[in-house]
Amino acid sequence: MIEIERKFLIKDRIALRAKLINGKQIRQGYLFTEQAKSCRVRVKGTKGFLTLKFGADMLSRNEFEYEIPFEEACELLTHCEKVLQKTRYEIPAGDHVWEIDVFSGALDGLMLAEIELCDADETIQLPSWVGEEVTHDPRYLNVNLIKGL
Repeated sequence: MIEIERKFLIKDRIALRAKLINGKQIRQGYLFTEQAKSCRVRVKGTKGFLTLKFGADMLSRNEFEYEIPFEEACELLTHCEKVLQKTRYEIPAGDHVWEIDVFSGALDGLMLAEIELCDADETIQLPSWVGEEVTHDPRYLNVNLIKGL
């Protein structure tokens, strides 16, 4: 499956804060990362996931995600060199959902907004709290953010 995702910094945290309700805690790590491919383990709430990503294009990559038993995901996280922690909030917007990640730990203070699209050329309405687009900035990929922990 192709994942088409745009990523943005948050410019107006005050306007956004009121919309951040019912967030899910996420812990994630990488079993391996190589040039243009990775294997991620994620615990989101009480569910576990294993995700394979392929491709160097930061806007559009092949992604295969599988739900796995929670206990197995927790065990796999112990095999990851570093584990990233964040809270994810979802904000519906028309046919889309904005995913807002509020990072904690060593990345405390970082907030990113992501939106998945059906087409790379799709036009979207940016909410007032959305700032600079960082889709093509590799520093903001989770696989790279985790390296700074």
